[in-house]
This record gives sequence, structure tokens and C-alpha cells, in this order.
Amino acid sequence: MYRARDTKLDREVAIKILPEEFARDEERLARFEREAKILASLNHPNIASIHGFEESDGVAGRASLSLELLARLARRTRRTLDTGGGPWACKTSGTAGDCF
Repeated sequence: MYRARDTKLDREVAIKILPEEFARDEERLARFEREAKILASLNHPNIASIHGFEESDGVAGRASLSLELLARLARRTRRTLDTGGGPWACKTSGTAGDCF
């Protein structure tokens, strides 16, 4: 999980990225998509709302979920994502992954 800023909607979000090797596996990608659909169907104060599901067919082959950043999650999410100017503007803190 990464803490990020959605530059389109000007809000902090949590980003969950499926690792490249899993995103190329059809079964794991399907499981990740099911997780997104289940999260989208739930409404509970202790469950983060899903803002979006993204898939990249490029060389990286990545999939990610954009989630509501809950206060308790924000305290635990110390990693931030450096996207190099993509839709997620993030601070760099240690090792950061790529996003699309």
C-alpha cells in the first residue's frame, strides 16, 4: 500500500499495486479484479471505499486499486509513491514503486 495524492480530485488516497509478476498471471489478476468489485459493493466505516481500478497493458503490466485513505491506514502507511508526474502526485520516501 502506498499513500498518494489524487491530483485530479485533489485528495489523499491509498494505492494498492499488484506486483508485475502477479499482474501477468491471469488468475491472480482476476482475483485482484474480484477484490475491487467486492470492495465496491461494501459500505462500512471500517472498510476503505474504492475510488478506482486501473490496468496498464504496457511493458510494465501493472494493475492498481485507488482506495479511500482511512485515518488508521494513514498512520500505518509510511511508504509514499513517486510516479514521476502521473495522475498520482506523491512524495518520495525510501524505495518507491512505479505507477501509471
